[in-house]
Amino acid sequence: MTDQPSHLFYQSRQRRPVLDQARGVYMWDVDGKRYLDGSSGAMVCNIGHSNERVLDAMRRQMERSTFGYRLHFETEASERLAARTAALCPEDVNRVFFVSGGSEAVESAIKLARQHALATGQGRRWKVISRSPSYHGCTLGALSITGYAPLTDPFVPMMRAMPKVPAPRAYLDGLDPDDPATGAHYAAMLERRILEEGPETVLAFMLEPVGGASTGALVPPEGYMEAVQAICRQHGVLLIMDEVMTGAGRTGRFLAGDHWAMAPDIVVLSKGFAAGYVPLGAIAARDRLVGAVLDAGGFLHGFTYAGNPLACAAGAAVIDEIERLGLVRNAEVMGGGLRGRLEGLMARHPLIGDVRGRGLLLAFELMADPVRKTPLPAHLNAHQRFVDIAFEMGLIVYSRRSRDGIKGDHIMVCPPLIVTETHLDEIAETLDAALARLSDEIAPAVAEPS
Repeated sequence: MTDQPSHLFYQSRQRRPVLDQARGVYMWDVDGKRYLDGSSGAMVCNIGHSNERVLDAMRRQMERSTFGYRLHFETEASERLAARTAALCPEDVNRVFFVSGGSEAVESAIKLARQHALATGQGRRWKVISRSPSYHGCTLGALSITGYAPLTDPFVPMMRAMPKVPAPRAYLDGLDPDDPATGAHYAAMLERRILEEGPETVLAFMLEPVGGASTGALVPPEGYMEAVQAICRQHGVLLIMDEVMTGAGRTGRFLAGDHWAMAPDIVVLSKGFAAGYVPLGAIAARDRLVGAVLDAGGFLHGFTYAGNPLACAAGAAVIDEIERLGLVRNAEVMGGGLRGRLEGLMARHPLIGDVRGRGLLLAFELMADPVRKTPLPAHLNAHQRFVDIAFEMGLIVYSRRSRDGIKGDHIMVCPPLIVTETHLDEIAETLDAALARLSDEIAPAVAEPS
């Protein structure tokens, strides 16, 4: 770890080793230490690091042009990626707008939804309902639909917080996630909230098909997804699927919504969409939404780097590699193997109270009492301590607090979709050792009477 001063600042004063290089699922610091990227960065590097075919595509584009402003030129790269994206989305979700990241994509989605309402004589619709906990981005607009107190509370005076409904955390509520009645229970909360707000004022409902960092890979209960889609259609509410973390094959389908044959009005993409090779995100929307907005005078929105040809060339090459290497299928198969290993760890370590997820979007939650689902004392900051221990052991994982960001500790285990059984064994062995060490460290505090 460097002892040189830094002019950079991010979330904290914590320093990390200097990265030297990355190949496949591994990364090396300048001292030669190797790390297995067990979380794909922040669930980004879906095809692994330094894929030569993607780098070659970027080089070819750089030799032609690195920038072409969208109001001056169309580019082959952006048209190609838009066509590829539309083909991978549900039918009629075929108009694509490119951005530089997930927060920008969420902003773009809700602004498109609002402009569609205005263009179709539904100007009273402006409320975007989302879930709590949830995370949809860090800009003020995206934070307004995020349900994660530590990130949102400081900025409440600066934004207009949107209505929330509870995320379907059946495992905490003592409900059976495989019972369709459980899905109906949580979906009914959405309908009640729409009715309370006044259906004529509700613009959209935004959700992650499988939960991301805020809920730790939460899979919805049986029947939930189909029910919320039906409720949205009944009340004229647009359905926006935030696939920033779940898209690009992460869950064993190109879009996680495909597990339930969902037909959203808008899809939001980023992270694995360009797999960390360049900053890139997108929204894909139904033709009727875009058509109405364009007919009414145009989309009043934009970013300087929207449709950047270098970014789009990289994104198209990433999709090519996902398909060439069969990574959607590999995510499904390897995800099953990794989940089995995590469940084996849960059987050996009482500290794990739940394992959940789909494909290679997986997590386990640390608990003081797995039977009662009692969280660990918040002051232990166990999720971050576990990340630090695993990092020392050469494994990168990602963590957050699963209960509104205030308590609860979950660890995201989401390696690149190129992983093999050998990689899974290495991940599991390191997690096993890290859990044993954390258990020893916090045992006295957990044993203390509350």
